[in-house]
Amino acid sequence: MRLNGFEPDFSAAVMAEVRSLDDPSDNPLPPGVRDLRALHWSSVDNRESRDLDQIEVAERVADGSIRIRIGVADVESLVPVGSPADQHAAANTTSVYTGVAVFPMLPERLSTDLTSLNEGEDRLAVVIEFDVAHDGALGKASVYNAVVRNKAKLVYDAVGLWLEEKGPAPAAIAASSELHDQLRMQDQAAQRLRLARSIAGALDFESVEASPVVVNGKVVDLAVARRNRARDMIEDFMIAANRSVATYLIERGSPSLRRVVREPKRWDRIVALAAELGQVLPEKPDNVALSEFLARRRAADPEHFPDLSLSVIKLLGPGIYVLERRLGDRREMGHFGLAVADYVHSTAPNRRFADLVTQRMLRAATSGGTRPYTDQQLTEIASRCTERGEAARKVERTMRKVAGASMLEERVGESFAAIVTASSPKGTYARVLNPPVEGRIVRGGRGLDVGDTVRLKLVVADSMRGYIDFAHETGGASRKLERSRRKKAAADRLRPRIGEMFNAEVTGVSESGTYVRLIDGSAEGRVVRGYKPLSVGMKVKVKLVNTDSVHGFIDFEYTQGVDPSKEERRARKRAAALSLRDRIGQTFRAVVSGTSKKATWLKIEPDEIEGRLVRGRRGLSVGDETGVVLLAVDPDRGFIDFAREDSI
Repeated sequence: MRLNGFEPDFSAAVMAEVRSLDDPSDNPLPPGVRDLRALHWSSVDNRESRDLDQIEVAERVADGSIRIRIGVADVESLVPVGSPADQHAAANTTSVYTGVAVFPMLPERLSTDLTSLNEGEDRLAVVIEFDVAHDGALGKASVYNAVVRNKAKLVYDAVGLWLEEKGPAPAAIAASSELHDQLRMQDQAAQRLRLARSIAGALDFESVEASPVVVNGKVVDLAVARRNRARDMIEDFMIAANRSVATYLIERGSPSLRRVVREPKRWDRIVALAAELGQVLPEKPDNVALSEFLARRRAADPEHFPDLSLSVIKLLGPGIYVLERRLGDRREMGHFGLAVADYVHSTAPNRRFADLVTQRMLRAATSGGTRPYTDQQLTEIASRCTERGEAARKVERTMRKVAGASMLEERVGESFAAIVTASSPKGTYARVLNPPVEGRIVRGGRGLDVGDTVRLKLVVADSMRGYIDFAHETGGASRKLERSRRKKAAADRLRPRIGEMFNAEVTGVSESGTYVRLIDGSAEGRVVRGYKPLSVGMKVKVKLVNTDSVHGFIDFEYTQGVDPSKEERRARKRAAALSLRDRIGQTFRAVVSGTSKKATWLKIEPDEIEGRLVRGRRGLSVGDETGVVLLAVDPDRGFIDFAREDSI
């Protein structure tokens, strides 16, 4: 934190100020503040989140619209301009989430207690209200202060599985018909908003940045938070709220801090990536065309869409904050990624200073009072927030590398499949597919560009400094890249034919895998199931089970070699993974049920659920008992991963 210019600790003056604050819920209702505690508010967030910035509630309107109210934590009333806490927040401008520790922008008594919209607590909020029409159009926004009470703290993963009809309703939703109806109505409004944004050309991305999984204070894994319907819903609401606040300030003649993403400077590389997939984009930046391309790719290959997202995000470049004081047609260019002209950050004042500034500007615009900042001050704040935001990302990237390097220290010398994520005079970087870590290509990186799929050798993994260095073999590099691009095209061509049977010849059998080439020569790929009876030269019928057009992977199954009982086992594992989704980090007693060179399997007691041991495999034999910690579950694929307790 200090190396990147942050002050990680709060001063004595800040802590004294915060200790002196009264709990707002102990005080009478302030004048002009509405009492909305009776509404069925809820929050949907990460399981570990304690600084809850917003809650939501929906209501049907007579004309068929859905009225959405977003309750945003009222931080402004407890953190005056120029106070010690405000000065600290203005210096750091953001909370920093390292995975292992959180460095909050405001002291925890504020960020996780007095202003956090915690379940069952009366809290002051700034309510942003807007109607969502059938076509997703936003109605006129209103902003006001209210006292609210969060009726249910819900979690993204559980709500997402329920909304997608892949899992049961979370306990709070199952126990309340009002909450059940609320979430369904909110989801309907979000679907309207998403469709409208898609038509306008909003870019639909999916992150692949991994966060450390911490158990007993130690990093044991890296996990990627996958998109689901609940995450999409909250994202849609936050975007709509931020647009509504921007419009609200414009209508009242107030300047604001805008969040802007300019047109991408490396549009040519985005065009080239699309061309590799047989798609044509215009020569000049066009967010509608890019949005349609991304939507087609998500539909065609959803499993591997996140890696394409990462490449495009890197090429778009970062967002910045700017002062916007011109109104009407003379406004600054808007947010290229969101396809909107007017956009502010307003929904996270606990953890972003720009949002706290916006909340103060809203208070002045609503009351007609004196503006809290001059234009010069807002310009300086915008610059500071932009610079500190990039510094925070550096801290978070460093800690991801520290976590990744600690996991890879014993694997120096091994090779990994990876995708190039950055290429500039400063260096070339790539992200390994599994585990999802990013490192620098220190040898053989010349000629590589964002989106290229390569094979890299790990040469350094230094967890003390967070260094992960790779080497790329330059011998035949251009030939390998061209082959990779042909495989990407073949994978994309075959995507609609998943499930079909093909005539093929076995071309390779080794510890690294079994490979086949289609008889017509149109593609080659790996046999991922039923490969044990195969040998080089055999002519066989194989079933296409998966393609990855981002990395150029094509997977087949030799059906005759697949034990039918394995399909039943896979279904059981999916159900078991679903049942364990809320128990990440818990410990279990287990018995080793199987071992091989590649994996160790065990069953937890007393449930008899089987999973894979991915940490601490050495020295175990079938029948051994051991304590294990649940690291990760994937209900879609039926993956259940454990670590031996004494290895953490």
